[in-house]
Amino acid sequence: MKIVNFGSLNIDYVYAVPHFVRPGETLTAERRDIFPGGKGLNQTAALSRALGKASGIEIYIAGGIGKGDGALLKQALIDMNVNTSLLGEYDAPSGHTFIQVDASGQNSIVYYPGTNKMHTKDFVDAVLAHFSKGDFIVLQNEINMLDYIIEKAHERGLKIFFNPSPFEKNILDLPLDFVDCFLVNEVEAADIACVPVGDGDELLRAVTEKFSKASVVLTLGKNGVAYKDASGTYRHGIYNVPVVDTTAAGDTFTGYFIVCRALGMPVEKSLEYASKASSIAVSRKGAAPSIPTFDEVEKCTLALKK
Repeated sequence: MKIVNFGSLNIDYVYAVPHFVRPGETLTAERRDIFPGGKGLNQTAALSRALGKASGIEIYIAGGIGKGDGALLKQALIDMNVNTSLLGEYDAPSGHTFIQVDASGQNSIVYYPGTNKMHTKDFVDAVLAHFSKGDFIVLQNEINMLDYIIEKAHERGLKIFFNPSPFEKNILDLPLDFVDCFLVNEVEAADIACVPVGDGDELLRAVTEKFSKASVVLTLGKNGVAYKDASGTYRHGIYNVPVVDTTAAGDTFTGYFIVCRALGMPVEKSLEYASKASSIAVSRKGAAPSIPTFDEVEKCTLALKK
């Protein structure tokens, strides 16, 4: 079995600040760090680390990097035992972000797509030719050609996991009926279901009524996470950990949940492992570097918040 994350790869420039910069303000950062990032890369890191010592599943990443500045990104993935043969290299800057992290660990992000939005139909076809029925494909909204990727992945019988982040209205024009599993927060759930933000039960019901063939993973902040499919609804709480940097929390959860399901774990166990992994990630600095290994998650004994 193969899992491919067809997504973004960014160079993250992370600035520690006392507060988010205000209009007209010049703010001195306390430090700057440079990390490999991007939702595609971060989720792929989580996929790889969640796999641990398990065999029988190969992790791939597909996307675009710059010839001049992409070596950092490619090497980070190689170091994580990810197959990078499906990366396209372009004569343009790689995607990059400007991230402010305040004293409470919250972040504010400015994103420049760069090579993440230079894909063509020929490139997509060449990537998907490596995968077949039953393989998993993971997608977000930081690359171009999503409509074509979803259509062609569906034609090939791939199981499609979609995290519609960052949400834009053009997502509603995508062939979302082909998506097998949506991974969303409360705002994203409301947006794809075209309803107001409500409580978790209302949002789960709205998304699954609109996309009756799909399962939904809904993250609920301090209220944990909920999952719904045709078989029922499942929930899991959050863990009590010190928050240092929330940048990769959602991506860590996504990668771990998908691998756990690919390994045949039940929904309840998949939610538990994904929740533990994301809790560990927020207690560390950085995006991809903060994502824990499977052994760390398996051995950790975190207490659920009451």
